[in-house]
Amino acid sequence: MKKIVFGVLIGLFCFKDLTAQRYYEFSPMARQAYREIMSLRFEKAISSLDALKQGEPDNLTRIFLENYLEVLWIGVEDDETAYKRLSDNMDKRLYQLSRGEPRSPYYRYTQAEVRLQWAVLRARFGDELACLNDVKQAYALLEENNRRFPDFMANKKSLGVLHALVGNVPDEYRWTVRLLSGMRGSIEEGLAELASVVLYAKTHDFVFADETLILYTMLLAQLNNQPDKAWSILQSGNLDTGKNPLSAFAFAHLAIRSGHNDRAIKILSDLPRGDDYHPLHYADFLLGVARLHSLDENAQMPLLRFVDNFSGKNGLKEAYQKLAWNQLLRGNANGYFEYMKQVKLRGVARSDPDKAALREANSGEMPDGLLLKTRLLFDGGYYSRAYDLLKNAGGRYDTDSRNKLEYLYRMGRITQQMGKRELAQSYFKQTIELGEKRPWYFACNAALQLGIMKELVLDVQSARVWFKKCLSIQPEEYATSLHAKAKAGLNRIRRLADD
Repeated sequence: MKKIVFGVLIGLFCFKDLTAQRYYEFSPMARQAYREIMSLRFEKAISSLDALKQGEPDNLTRIFLENYLEVLWIGVEDDETAYKRLSDNMDKRLYQLSRGEPRSPYYRYTQAEVRLQWAVLRARFGDELACLNDVKQAYALLEENNRRFPDFMANKKSLGVLHALVGNVPDEYRWTVRLLSGMRGSIEEGLAELASVVLYAKTHDFVFADETLILYTMLLAQLNNQPDKAWSILQSGNLDTGKNPLSAFAFAHLAIRSGHNDRAIKILSDLPRGDDYHPLHYADFLLGVARLHSLDENAQMPLLRFVDNFSGKNGLKEAYQKLAWNQLLRGNANGYFEYMKQVKLRGVARSDPDKAALREANSGEMPDGLLLKTRLLFDGGYYSRAYDLLKNAGGRYDTDSRNKLEYLYRMGRITQQMGKRELAQSYFKQTIELGEKRPWYFACNAALQLGIMKELVLDVQSARVWFKKCLSIQPEEYATSLHAKAKAGLNRIRRLADD
């Protein structure tokens, strides 16, 4: 199936020079193709794009949609070979799109979007400089487009994302970003732009409505530390999780992030599958993780489907780590070590979770079973179950410095989510005192959480102290993501202080 689809894509995306000026229109045929692309019905999308080419040969929206399909296909497959082989298509499509009507708001917008779509792939496969260049040029196109067409909502969607991401860069590095790319913005500005587009889409026929809703809620949870608000907003939307695997995946991801793990399991279990849909193997991975959070022994089945069927590399190390954990929970130490061997052999270590999985595999040390259970229950939002398991277990770790540190950290996180503020702060401070010079991430995240807790009660001065403490701690694992969150926290409280 993959070879057939790939071959058709290559045939469809053979480029011919355009000798006449074309137009941009999201006609009914173009909208149908867009819906099929975004719901991973790739074969139907290819047919629709071919029909669009025949029926509306001068409509350049087809070129934009062809790029969307190709980039999404590469991303879903995590196919680095296809990425390298097809990356020259970006320039070919940009040339075609540049032959359209310059007075249309889609003229610059489609070119910017094509660059941003490829920038996502470049970042994923480690081409950072090419990614920065594409983002820089996309930003310039979008800003110029915004000056010419200030009411063009699709433009606000993309600019909102870029402004929010630029706003997440800490103050001391922001001048570098401006110097290299000319980009400016803040988290507040970007989220406000996205919120305005979401509101607009509720009363207007906006083709990118679902896409904008997902982007807004994900950034709201990640950059603004508001997963509960993001979950509430996402639920109020009209995402069709029963017919759109991407929407279901996004919905489930945020459900887990906001403590609704059981809902995530239900959504992912009912994920639309079959011949009409391109396989979304990452959904199997997420379902396995969600089941593992509830300590469900059936977590193994979707995780095995993922590692057996996924042809990419990103996420494989973490998946084998999760399979190993599932064996450990079942009391099978040999099974744990067998799967940890695969962590060393399969996949790549680009993301923090994959890097952490590889570090655990290389250490040769098996996690403590009770601490692992409470960690998984906590990640699934089962705070009372986690607390009941761990509340009387402190004494068992007095002779093991690493496990003692993790115990203090886990108790801090659990009591934090249960609303036991004073107790949580005490556990976090003990964690920092004992662990800030150690290689594990516990002290770093404890400082981050103290900053967040102080931020929530508008104690800006204390929040700043703890966020900076987080940045001063250099763990061997998760440092990139934890420091990014601390920098985002410093940016948020700077706005609070300005107000």
